[in-house]
Amino acid sequence: MRRTNKLKILNDPIYGFITIPSPFIFDLLEHPYFQRLRRITQLGLTYLVYPGAYHTRFHHALGAMHLMRKAVHLLREKGHEITPAEEEGVYIAILLHDIGHGPFSHALENSIVPGIDHEALSLAFMEELNLEFEGKLQLGIDIFMDRYPKQFLHQLISSQLDMDRLDYLRRDCFYTGVTEGKINSERLITMLNVADDQIVVDSKGIYSVEKFIVARRLMYWQVYLHKTVLGAEYLLIQILKRARMIYTDTMPMPSVLRPFLSGALPEGRKALVAQYAELDDNDIMAAIKEWRKSEDTTLAMLCSRLLDRNLLGVRMQDHPWTDEEMLELRQAATEKYNISEKDARYLIFQQEISNNAYNPEKDRINLLYKDGSLVDITEAADQLNISALAKPVVKYFLFSPKSLLSS
Repeated sequence: MRRTNKLKILNDPIYGFITIPSPFIFDLLEHPYFQRLRRITQLGLTYLVYPGAYHTRFHHALGAMHLMRKAVHLLREKGHEITPAEEEGVYIAILLHDIGHGPFSHALENSIVPGIDHEALSLAFMEELNLEFEGKLQLGIDIFMDRYPKQFLHQLISSQLDMDRLDYLRRDCFYTGVTEGKINSERLITMLNVADDQIVVDSKGIYSVEKFIVARRLMYWQVYLHKTVLGAEYLLIQILKRARMIYTDTMPMPSVLRPFLSGALPEGRKALVAQYAELDDNDIMAAIKEWRKSEDTTLAMLCSRLLDRNLLGVRMQDHPWTDEEMLELRQAATEKYNISEKDARYLIFQQEISNNAYNPEKDRINLLYKDGSLVDITEAADQLNISALAKPVVKYFLFSPKSLLSS
């Protein structure tokens, strides 16, 4: 028997009191699948650079739902119809939009269940919950998947200016202390409107949108793609790669992690979701603490580096390193650490990473003027060169032990 819905209000450090909108939403909050998000950090290993960044996916989901309530109220005030059923549908969709994230969030995307991203896993969770709650999530799933006739409802969940982004930028800014990423989410929501079934922004909100795009760019390079953060997160990825490569049934690790490394995942959505739901950050770190004592010197070295924050050094440039340069570094590593050239690839590797704060080809932010005309933000902006920020920036990152980079 489910517990009676008694908890109506939560206290959030950013927005203050957050009201739970309905008994059914409370039931979703109380479900073990959702409670698991308390044990999934929002920003992976970013706390190794910004010590305050220990907030979780649980915090973010609640914050995004809170902003969604404000958006629904605002759009209704502007004369756009959102029925009670649609309202609960968007609350369900935004609350569960990240429920499929695995340990350390984006840091291990595609590493825990290769080839399946968190959006696909979120959908799998929603569909299993929909069965359990006898179809009550169906409208929310349709909105989440953009199958519902009112497309603007989906855009509140997934677009260039959705409630997901409005919360995570402000929340991540708060917990990291990076003030350059601060945005006024309430002001942006107040400026939202609907035209031609698309979410648009009233033209007087142009400067708020400009600041949002600039803040997003700054947060990516200063937090999400910070060199040391990437050094930690790619080290974590390398640890799992090595553990999967040398896996044996006798390797010490939490039992819930074993199927994901051995490849013996259960068949069928229900069984996979149930297995995946048991896995969180704690299991990964428990395994790493055990593997630190591994007889495999490469795995032990990688784990010790992460636990002791002896992270890989990182260099960044506009073009990739040559095969000859990579080979030279790896040969130096074989001599210094007494490992094979093949094993040195776990310590020395490069990645291409791109970022653009605004992608008009994928999804536009249109400004709505009083005469009914719509203008893309890149054409309307007059204070900042937003069109330049719409172009993707590609950087190449070289990861290597710091001593080899400085030599």
